[in-house]
Amino acid sequence: MKVLVLGSGTSTGVPLIGCDCVVCASKNPGNKRLRPSVLVSEGGRDILIDTTPDLRTQALKHKFLNIDAVLYTHTHADHLFGIDDLRMFNFLKNSTIPIYGSRKAMEFIKKKFDYIFSPKKTYSSRPKLTLNIIGKPEKIAGMDVTPIPVFHGEDLINGYRIKNFAYITDVSKIPAKSFGLLKNLKVLMIDALRYKPHKTHLTVDEAVRLAEKINPERTYFTHMGHHIDYGEIKKKIKKAGNFEPARDGLVIEV
Repeated sequence: MKVLVLGSGTSTGVPLIGCDCVVCASKNPGNKRLRPSVLVSEGGRDILIDTTPDLRTQALKHKFLNIDAVLYTHTHADHLFGIDDLRMFNFLKNSTIPIYGSRKAMEFIKKKFDYIFSPKKTYSSRPKLTLNIIGKPEKIAGMDVTPIPVFHGEDLINGYRIKNFAYITDVSKIPAKSFGLLKNLKVLMIDALRYKPHKTHLTVDEAVRLAEKINPERTYFTHMGHHIDYGEIKKKIKKAGNFEPARDGLVIEV
């Protein structure tokens, strides 16, 4: 199984519009971060986690042409608002694409993007999607998928475990029951927004401590803002153990 990192940045992306800080002005490719998403592939099947506003850019940059299913962590704009770009994958597949998420996420998507699901005919094209609530482990696109409930501030959202890989972004706290779903991981990818505390995201130090508790073989940090320099954090967390910042375009074999 392979995991392609499509975006490792926070909601604004990095660089930020109008910012000339050291990280935003950096020429290091690790400091060029699109909004957070990954593509998980195995046996010719592909699962996308979240449809960011950068989905079109990500698809063109990394030349992927297939999506068999989409998992949604939650419905904030940086994880959802590229949903209309799924149209092109419908055309390429000549079929509908199932999307999965919590009941709350599916209800939100159906309401906010009602044109997609309306029975009325439209003159313009629209994504062809089917809504699916995921609340327990199931096989999706031939892969074993387990939703992992986590807190994003006060909101309960989903992380996901796909076989021995777990993707947990936009998290500030992991409920005790969810740790039991994260045993014996090969790879963990987890939120590490910045060094200073944040109400709805983990700091780098908090991410390190949680990863040590989960104890995967490897940990990658994602959803990183412009307060984090790729070269600097790579040196810092290397001392803490088997940790590494994710970067756009990184391919991880699990």
